[in-house]
Amino acid sequence: MENDECKIDPAVFGAFVDALLERHDRTRHAVVDALSEGFVATVLVLAGRARIEVRRPAVGPGLEGMSDIQVPLPDAQDRATGLRERAGLLQRRMPV
Repeated sequence: MENDECKIDPAVFGAFVDALLERHDRTRHAVVDALSEGFVATVLVLAGRARIEVRRPAVGPGLEGMSDIQVPLPDAQDRATGLRERAGLLQRRMPV
């Protein structure tokens, strides 16, 4: 790390981003969202700046493969939209 910058391997970081989004999508709980949303949004901004194509998880209709969920289940589209909005806000406030 030098001058608050570090080099990353785009392929490795891309795999991390995909796995992070997959995990974030499988855990639909308000407390988990509150604790992780800022980190996930920051990772999305960094991936975008590195020109890494982010593979968003497919939104499934049921509970299969999910863990730590909240009842009633929050809407997946609303969560995805909120995360994109948070990432957009961070992108405008993070210097290039």
